[in-house]
Amino acid sequence: MSSLTTLARPYAKAAFGLASESADGSSALHQWQHMLRLASQIAANPDVHALLDNPLISTAQVVELFTSTAGEQFNDRFNRFVGVLADNNRLSLLPEITALFEHLKQEAEQKLEVRVVSAVALSDEQASRMSAALARRFECEIELQQEIDESVLGGAVIYTGDQVIDGSLRGRVEKLASTLSR
Repeated sequence: MSSLTTLARPYAKAAFGLASESADGSSALHQWQHMLRLASQIAANPDVHALLDNPLISTAQVVELFTSTAGEQFNDRFNRFVGVLADNNRLSLLPEITALFEHLKQEAEQKLEVRVVSAVALSDEQASRMSAALARRFECEIELQQEIDESVLGGAVIYTGDQVIDGSLRGRVEKLASTLSR
């Protein structure tokens, strides 16, 4: 996984740079995010994915497949970006490129998407307090998404990009068991 991220990072930075150069500013970032998500969905399609590795299919044909599938949802600059990915045999990295692009976009907007997994739904007050505490810790606006997983038992597990804060009862028990087994 980390090698895919390493390969995808320069393309995500390039996409972010291209989007940032636009006069539209944040709307261009949003448009590129949409185009990357759509391109990722196209690349993830099993039939398309099989074509990406087919030596009988030319780069131009693969690019045409992407651009024709997306229709007018891709702009010219994005079509050229897809061409560069195809030329370098990197279209299969689109999901990783998209995730890294979204992370760069959140950093630029000083927003952080946080996923909180807990055994029961958080009350509005709990969610508000958690958002405030995370905003202080990460010094940015927090977009909190809640997920229910009864196996957490108690507490919560917080996912922020590549960080995991495990405050769950299950995590504490597993940590204790690991410490005792040494």
